[in-house]
Amino acid sequence: MTALIRVDAQPGRERPLVIAWLAALVALSWACPVFRALHISTVEPLALPPAQGSTPHPTARLRWCWCWPCGGAMLSAMMLPASTPTILLFARLNRLVHAVRHPNLATLLFVIGYLAVWSGFGACATLAQWALHDAGALDPGMAMVNPNACGLALVAAGVYQWTPAKHACLQGCRAPLSTFLTGWRPGLAGALRMGFGHGLYCTGCCSLLMALLFVAGVNNLGALVGLAALVLAEKLLPGGTVVACIGGLGLVAWGTLLLFP
Repeated sequence: MTALIRVDAQPGRERPLVIAWLAALVALSWACPVFRALHISTVEPLALPPAQGSTPHPTARLRWCWCWPCGGAMLSAMMLPASTPTILLFARLNRLVHAVRHPNLATLLFVIGYLAVWSGFGACATLAQWALHDAGALDPGMAMVNPNACGLALVAAGVYQWTPAKHACLQGCRAPLSTFLTGWRPGLAGALRMGFGHGLYCTGCCSLLMALLFVAGVNNLGALVGLAALVLAEKLLPGGTVVACIGGLGLVAWGTLLLFP
């Protein structure tokens, strides 16, 4: 791929456009969880299970259909800011390679491939949330009511922060240049595949952290901001791996307090 790179007479001219529409996308994505968090008390709670032997109200099931896109928007709001440098790097390389006629479209497809992975994760999380709801395991704030389950989830997420798998995926997110140079895929389909591949790295890095929303509640705005800040620090700060390990210790300590109060 490096043999195809040519000197650009106007370096970096793709950055303002990419940053602008990424900022707009992040703002729209954050609007959904903020709206839900601020207005959750004005709507009928989703997490109240139906009475035994009764049929769920049709509007309650209809609202479940909106959980997936809302969850996808929530995940996009949390993950896109930390992935912005990688997206900018792809846009820069894609323009230097001149592999496609419309490089901005290729960048858009890269982002779509990336978000497709998190959409799949959100779909699985929605199904799990639905099952927990029907089992009566969630409170009206959409958080698990069993403290032992919450403690185990926190300990599992904290331990994973120290594993080689976590650090390998984190390194792929923090330093994607080597992955781009060795696994470059030309064309629009290649951009989509590369975005999907980066999404897999990102999911392997942060999926257990995102699963902690079952502990705090998907309508807990403070938890959303806190997890987003932890992901941002892991991926962008110079000592990101150290931040991940320190965060893991905190999660293990918190989970232990729930398991052994």
